[in-house]
Amino acid sequence: MPDNVTSLFRSAAAHSPSMAALARESDGTGPVDFCIPCNPYFPTPAMFEEMASRLREIITYYPSSADTITAELCELLHLPPQCVAMGNGSTELITWIDHLLVRESLAVPVPTFGRWTDQPMETGKRVDMFPLQEAGGFALDLGRYAEFIRARGTRVAVLCNPNNPDGGFLPRQSVVQFMDAMADLDLVVIDESFLEFADAEAEPSVVQEAMLRPNVIVLRSLGKNFGLHGIRFGYLVANPGLAHKVRSMLPKWNLNSFAEYVVFMLKRHGAEYTQSLLQVRRDRLEMASQLSALPGLTVYPSQGNFLFVRLPLGAEGTVVRDRLLTEHRVLVRECGNKIGSSSRFLRLVVRPETDVHRLVAGLEQVLYEPAVPELGYSSGTAAVDRLIGETNGAGARLTASSGSPVIAAALAAGTGMPLPAAPPPQGAGIPVSATVQPTPPQQLPQQPAPAPVAPPSPMAPPPIPAPVSPYPAPAPAAAAPPMQAPAPAAALGPTPPGVPARGGLTAAQVRGMTAPPPALGWPNAQSWPNAAGAGAPAPAPAPMG
Repeated sequence: MPDNVTSLFRSAAAHSPSMAALARESDGTGPVDFCIPCNPYFPTPAMFEEMASRLREIITYYPSSADTITAELCELLHLPPQCVAMGNGSTELITWIDHLLVRESLAVPVPTFGRWTDQPMETGKRVDMFPLQEAGGFALDLGRYAEFIRARGTRVAVLCNPNNPDGGFLPRQSVVQFMDAMADLDLVVIDESFLEFADAEAEPSVVQEAMLRPNVIVLRSLGKNFGLHGIRFGYLVANPGLAHKVRSMLPKWNLNSFAEYVVFMLKRHGAEYTQSLLQVRRDRLEMASQLSALPGLTVYPSQGNFLFVRLPLGAEGTVVRDRLLTEHRVLVRECGNKIGSSSRFLRLVVRPETDVHRLVAGLEQVLYEPAVPELGYSSGTAAVDRLIGETNGAGARLTASSGSPVIAAALAAGTGMPLPAAPPPQGAGIPVSATVQPTPPQQLPQQPAPAPVAPPSPMAPPPIPAPVSPYPAPAPAAAAPPMQAPAPAAALGPTPPGVPARGGLTAAQVRGMTAPPPALGWPNAQSWPNAAGAGAPAPAPAPMG
């Protein structure tokens, strides 16, 4: 692909450029996509052929109303329509949640999906970002997150499960306990956009609990798990009052004809959809295994349809991304523009084995074949390495016409500029005047050897909170406790290679946790997966008091 295609990433804000934009800047065909997190096995080729045969009809006429399309989806997923609102992608629903239900402040762990941080800030809200720690494998401690919310006085809490971009997963019961602990907040949002790909639990969703609580919304995506990001459809589940408040603000035709056609054809393809999810889960384990074999590359445990990886020390994510795209036609998500992440991290979407082989081959060349092998030097930035090679570090490009036969010969041989010889020591070939005698060194009094310093005791792990009540009680509404300035962190030296950061994990330990816990059960391939977490149609919610 041409080099100018990489310029698209410099103006993409917190997101990657679209596949259409990449195709326009190249030869018309897109790269192998490890960036956009969608299901590569669904829809099936037969489903695409069916939609293509109806293309003229689909794009010519108005769709049905959103209520009609929502009712069909709810019948498919066993959800009561009065508890559901469908949007033109989950981003439209996030926008309306912000406008209608976020009054002053919102808390969210970072790194995460960019709209959860950007959208509230764009409307003047305070966003309290709870940093996930790299040393802890980006795992979210719900107890500490609750303490953070109380200390900040935040009124809306967001929880993504699994989280994007790291794929961190929280058990269903832990999420329910968190929801109940935050019952006094204005709103709690559980973003389950990637939960269909999780297999750590048989029924991980909390949509049933959300419909019975006054301040909880569960957000679900359809484009990601159905492999149709371009259609733009998603939905939320809440109690009837909350769902109606959002639904009443949406346009009558906010869902397009493609969304309608797909929703109505899904009931005939439940088995294929279930098989596609099983295949993505198998591919995730195999892809994590292959990536973990690359030296210096850390793969974090994930329950999404993507893997979060840390590049080896010295590698720069934007350079790796650009070289993979221009030299190998492989598109990856570099995470330097995500709050709470850095350019050393990539998010790689789970794809079939043949595509993974191509990705691994490209990473091996980009990461382990230095651009200037004769100097034994790598800055982590390809452009800097090329300049070092061409100038020998002097800042001015060397040419064969530089006037020196040594330089010309070195450039012709491709070995770079030879280093100057070290000056000879005094007295080695340089005559010393007889009138100037070297001063003998002074004899210093011998000092006693210092006593050995005892090594510091290992850092004690933080106390584990009691399981009875892991969440702090809500503060009285009369007066919020004053904020205390955090104590200054102790100055720590760099962590030696192979040694975990304090309280953290080594790369080998993290890779050892890549495989998720054994699945407790699988959806019945003969029936459609139940988004409400039950095998039968969900009962109507009890009337709210």
